[in-house]
Amino acid sequence: MSFRVVLADTISRPAASRTPPSPTPERRRPSSSLLLPPSTRKKWELGVLRSCSHSCRSVPLIGKSPGRVAPLSVSKGDGSVSDSSSFPSSDDGDAVEFITSERVKIVAMLASALALCNADRVVMSVAVLPMSSAYGWSRSFSGIVQSSFLWGYMLTPIVGGALVDQYGSKIVLGCGVALWSVSTFLTPWAAESSLLALLAMRVLLGMAEGVALPSMNKMILRWFPKTERSRAVALAMGGFHLGSAIGLIISPIIMSQTGVFGPFVMFGLFGFLWVLVWLSASSDSPDQHPQISKYELEHIKDRTPPQPMKEMSPMRRRGIPPFRLLLSKLPTWAIIISNAMHNWGYFVILSWMPIYFNTIYQVDLRRAAWFSALPWAMMATLGYVAGAMSDMLIRCGTSVTVTRKIMQSIGFIGPGLCLLGLNATRSPFLASAWLTAAVGLNSFSHAGFLVNLQEIAPQYAGVLHGMSNTAGTLAAIIGTIGAGYFVELMGSFRGFLYFTAVLYFVSALFWNIFSTGEQVIFNESDR
Repeated sequence: MSFRVVLADTISRPAASRTPPSPTPERRRPSSSLLLPPSTRKKWELGVLRSCSHSCRSVPLIGKSPGRVAPLSVSKGDGSVSDSSSFPSSDDGDAVEFITSERVKIVAMLASALALCNADRVVMSVAVLPMSSAYGWSRSFSGIVQSSFLWGYMLTPIVGGALVDQYGSKIVLGCGVALWSVSTFLTPWAAESSLLALLAMRVLLGMAEGVALPSMNKMILRWFPKTERSRAVALAMGGFHLGSAIGLIISPIIMSQTGVFGPFVMFGLFGFLWVLVWLSASSDSPDQHPQISKYELEHIKDRTPPQPMKEMSPMRRRGIPPFRLLLSKLPTWAIIISNAMHNWGYFVILSWMPIYFNTIYQVDLRRAAWFSALPWAMMATLGYVAGAMSDMLIRCGTSVTVTRKIMQSIGFIGPGLCLLGLNATRSPFLASAWLTAAVGLNSFSHAGFLVNLQEIAPQYAGVLHGMSNTAGTLAAIIGTIGAGYFVELMGSFRGFLYFTAVLYFVSALFWNIFSTGEQVIFNESDR
């Protein structure tokens, strides 16, 4: 039997106890239920219906009256519930709330910091060609100059992750950006002074940038609920990859106008400006932010399950993470190996693609930079697509474990196949297309192992990211230097790309066997 019930705010009161409306009713505040998040509000509405189901037969239906809250209309004939216009749909409300929220401003600042991080990093990939000609460097020594950044980068992720877990992302990331901007700004002076000074500045740049990704991961863990984290990571990493594209495209243009060292000075100045904005407009957690709305704060807290408080050992209280315990878990090794493979492919392509197009296809430096920049723009775009797909799968009921395995499989198997296609082509335009597809599909890893860090050990997300990043940096150093020596010995990049494709396939297999999307209980009592 189908009927329509109209609820007003006084429906549960007995008829005799109701007070007649005032001749000049005051404007009343909306019901407190309107302040609830959409998903929680719908549960509240259904609870009200169930509680009133027995009394609805005996209480006369009440229509709108002056000063009352707009009624909620419910059709129960087919078991469905339809909200009135007073309650917007959950999807629309979530989308609008997400776009206009303070947490999106936070992730936008993270994305801009990561864009500077990569722009400062890739300038040397473009500058190394004219610098090699000016200083008489060999191809293998050019690889050493480029990899010197990674020497410093390998030293700080674990320390930086521990500092982020202990002191928060705001101050650690702010100091990191300030330090790497100083090293970028001083690189022209160092290059003119001596080779040792240049290498020292590159090592300092790597040390400072080692705190960037652990800081990003910890900030997103605190600011975003689980159903939004993949998108948040994708937005932040989108800035990271756009920084590569911007650096590769703009650097040759600036060099043609100001000389080879112009981009170093410009990007260093942008970094100083970012630090001023970050320190004045960010906070380590939502409840410390002075401008966040009550609605957004409740939205984040309602959708983020509280972490159980554990008794900490004396080592943990002194800020020393339980490394042995972390390394005893196979899901940790799945993340470490995935990060290593991701960095191997990423840095080989980042460091050598301008030279690849220049030597294989005889493309000049400026065009080579454009060919090399296109993949990073695609990576930023597909990274957000991967994050949105991942969040959608989880909301639709797919387990977190299955979702992470799907995303990471695309992120490894796809690039491996594309590198095989890259080796088979003979056209620079087709090569650019294969390279763009490889790097774009690689961005699906951001919805795989990079988010998984927050899931298997949320209380150690920073240091776990640092551990995996250290392994990834070591792999990147070996790959970057190895590619240079391989090309010198074999005279071609193609054999090295075949080897990289095989590594992608093996890493995908290991991930699918040992990874999980569930929390692994990392605490001192878990022995």
